[in-house]
This record gives sequence, structure tokens and C-alpha cells, in this order.
Amino acid sequence: MKIKFNWGTGIFIAIVLFMSFILYFFYRSFSPELKHDLVSEDYYKDELHYQEDIDKLNNALRLDQNITLSNSKEGIHILFPNNMDYQKITGNIIFQRLSNKKLDFIQEINLSAQHKVIPDSLLVSGKWIIKVDWNYNGEKYLIKENWYY
Repeated sequence: MKIKFNWGTGIFIAIVLFMSFILYFFYRSFSPELKHDLVSEDYYKDELHYQEDIDKLNNALRLDQNITLSNSKEGIHILFPNNMDYQKITGNIIFQRLSNKKLDFIQEINLSAQHKVIPDSLLVSGKWIIKVDWNYNGEKYLIKENWYY
């Protein structure tokens, strides 16, 4: 038996191939080896506090001297403003790794000098989002940096 190949058969083959193509990508998008990590698990709750973060960022922008970050062999150095008493600075430093949320961590700000060193043992090379959320004399500040270590 010989199958005739006419325009109807061609359209049928094209539709079957197209549907196979779409189903393949649908299957791949729900594959267990692909990770779909969110930046935040509680993004709805975080959205409610977004205006507070904007106010903190604006407070930090108004400072004469701001926080500076730098890389070294020991890790990441975070230098706080010299015109502030470092013993009155409190808050948290949040490290987020978008490629793997298991690497995320938070360091509390307990300063014994004008700077804090985040040790190399806690860090993996690559891109980090660093958020320094700190208070000084009742005023709240926030610094967000995309940082490569």
C-alpha cells in the first residue's frame, strides 16, 4: 500500500510536529531538575513593607558618607561611616544568592571597629545581592548592592 503525499498530509504532519514541539517544552518547564527559586518566599508580605524600604534607602542617600564594600583575601569588608559612633550601629547584613537560595545567610551587625569583615568561608565566588539594613540613633537606613565576590 502506497501513501499519497499531498497538501493535506503535509499539513497533518506539520501540526503533529508543532504539537510535539509544544508538549516537549511544556514537559521541560515542569521538569524536577529545573529550579524555580523565588527571591523571597514571603513576597506578598515583603511588598507591604516596600515603602519602608524606600524611606530607608532615601535616608541612606542623604548621608554625607555612606557604607562602602570591598573585596579582599579575608572576605568582604563593610566600612561604616566614620562620622558615626560604631557602637551605636545595629541591624543586619543580608546576603542573597539568586542562583541558590541555600547559600543565603544573615549576619548581625555587632561592630568592634568601624568595619565588619564577612569571612571568605561563608562566601562562594559569583554574584551576591547584599542588603545592609541598619539603625543609628533611631534612624533607619538600607543599602542594596549587587556585588561580585
